[in-house]
Amino acid sequence: MHANNILVKQVVTKQELNRFIDFPWRIYKDNPHWVPPLKKDIRMKLNRKKHPFFEHAQMEMYLAYRNDKVVGRIAAVVDDRHNEFHKEKTGFFGMFECVDDTDVAQKLYATAEKFCKDKGMDTFRGPVNLSMSDECGLLVEGFDYDPVIMMPYNPEYYLNLFESNGFSKAKDLYAYLKGEVGVVDRIENLVKRVREKQHVKIRPINMKKFDEDVEIIKEIYNSAWELNWGFVPMTSNEMDLMAKELKPICEPELALFAEVNGEPVGVSITLPDFNSVLKKMNGKFNPVTVLKFLYYRKKITGLRGVIFGLKKEFRRTGINTVLYYETEIRGAKLGYNWCEMSWNLEDNDLINRFDEAIGGKLYKRYRIYERAIN
Repeated sequence: MHANNILVKQVVTKQELNRFIDFPWRIYKDNPHWVPPLKKDIRMKLNRKKHPFFEHAQMEMYLAYRNDKVVGRIAAVVDDRHNEFHKEKTGFFGMFECVDDTDVAQKLYATAEKFCKDKGMDTFRGPVNLSMSDECGLLVEGFDYDPVIMMPYNPEYYLNLFESNGFSKAKDLYAYLKGEVGVVDRIENLVKRVREKQHVKIRPINMKKFDEDVEIIKEIYNSAWELNWGFVPMTSNEMDLMAKELKPICEPELALFAEVNGEPVGVSITLPDFNSVLKKMNGKFNPVTVLKFLYYRKKITGLRGVIFGLKKEFRRTGINTVLYYETEIRGAKLGYNWCEMSWNLEDNDLINRFDEAIGGKLYKRYRIYERAIN
């Protein structure tokens, strides 16, 4: 594709893949908030032979060049599992990075959209990197904060790159910030009543029986979120990979199960915000950065609530309050002092009201965009 000397090419060679992975360092080189991902993790995410996402999805990656210089990138994705689950024909795009130029963005979108159209899709949606279970959404509010672990960040001008190219909002995703981890006196009596009435016990993940506990997480995760917009149940292989990746950074005292009469009915997983450590590693994984990792991990002050869900029949029992209470008490004991709860769908009133009631402030908003494929 040519226009204004812009050429968009499919990523084929190893050298092109390296350019694709390296490009964000150009876009964010002077941005104090960006957190460089580990390049080895991005390589794995994009590895169509090894990553379990590609057991049910197809992807192509593209680079935009102007005068032989890379000026943008995008990935186009068709996820059969999403379309079967939601009875849709939606193609996705992600891994989007671009210079401040609507023409370059337009060429990238058009190329990725054509890939989706050729596969029979009628809707083009993003950004998702590479599914709704990954980093997703365009940051549209909250640019003055660093992103927390497994959440995206982008320059403010990206809004214009989307909205001037015919995209409109499909859904907003919310992030709430709670300072003062451990301040829970307002709910102590309620928690006591729920414990007595529901016979609920809270236990941390058992690292010696990690694989068994991961099986429980899979079951609760896929039943708790099944009606959520955009949610697609993760396959067993995808969950296993995610568990393997998160195991080294998991804080066992903050990966909690709620059990009623010995049966697991809820799960809450809160991760230390390792982004403050990743910032020091600059995408590299080598003996020097591993030492940095070990040193700076002791200085993490914040958390992100990543997974919080109950089996359907236990949703309005108050068990969520007990899980939350335990997370707060344990988090404070471990020395953490703030927590981001993210992401929530904008219309998930139950969880948004809960996050506000416990002192969370809506401080970031992310947006999933879409447009019809002609």
